[in-house]
Amino acid sequence: MQLAHRFSIVAAVAVFFLISVQCPVYGSGPPKAKTIAELADRYDISSCMECHEEECGQWNESAHSRSMVGSGSGRTRATFKTLITRGLMTWPHSGVKQPEDVKIEHLMVCARCHLPQLSEATDDVAREIVRAVWERDNKKLSRLSINCLICHQRNAIIHKWVHGYPRADEIYGTKAMEHEDEEHDVLKKSPVMDQSILCGQCHGLGPGLGMDQPTQCATAYGSYLWAYIPAGGVRTCQECHIKKFNKGHTMPSYRDPDLQDAAVDMHVDVNAYHWRKNKAEGVFPLAVVQVEMTNKTGHGIPDG
Repeated sequence: MQLAHRFSIVAAVAVFFLISVQCPVYGSGPPKAKTIAELADRYDISSCMECHEEECGQWNESAHSRSMVGSGSGRTRATFKTLITRGLMTWPHSGVKQPEDVKIEHLMVCARCHLPQLSEATDDVAREIVRAVWERDNKKLSRLSINCLICHQRNAIIHKWVHGYPRADEIYGTKAMEHEDEEHDVLKKSPVMDQSILCGQCHGLGPGLGMDQPTQCATAYGSYLWAYIPAGGVRTCQECHIKKFNKGHTMPSYRDPDLQDAAVDMHVDVNAYHWRKNKAEGVFPLAVVQVEMTNKTGHGIPDG
């Protein structure tokens, strides 16, 4: 009887270990990535593109697809360099005297939003990213982004002690059903997929006070919660930035003409006249210009 009992315990442990290896959860997670390539492969979305071609095409045009590079030739990449040279290297207790000293914890000042999965990497990846920043290697940095697996898997569960940790073999959406994908064959309902708090994880309440070096960054979600909602607002981020103008997963903001027009009402009154200043300077034209702007968005602008 004791032998059978011991055997059942060993068998149960073996089954649990097998399940854990095949379907890791992000609470415990797989071993940390040691290279950019390894981290990029972990968040590879090529299988998503096979069935969701339109959505992936839209995402490819979005700012999320360039979260480590940014607009133009590399605005965000340049900001990472500024973080290091004008921030970390000037802060006496950061431990960073030169770029080679940068670790994951240092990059997370910005990467907590621009690349949250970086927490799953070793300091070797931090050093590789720093080299790419210094070399302006946009191609390498573009392998890392905010993609399908961030919003529809890694960040799809917020209250993990209530709903459990996201599993690597599952995808999360607004409903539960089978999912035709070999690696992610289950589609589960995320409690927050259609709620603004999903976006609020990165688009901000303000300073990251939980960090060793808090920084003030995006506050869009904060002003949405504390101004728009109390004033009776009911729309979510997804309604305005995905559905309203049929923009889909491009999720545009201030660079999009439709969102620009919808964001602000502007009225300008101009009163032109001639002013005689004095005998020496004579008469010259002047104008009084009154500009009235009304913010119609659900949050402060400009913001990110």
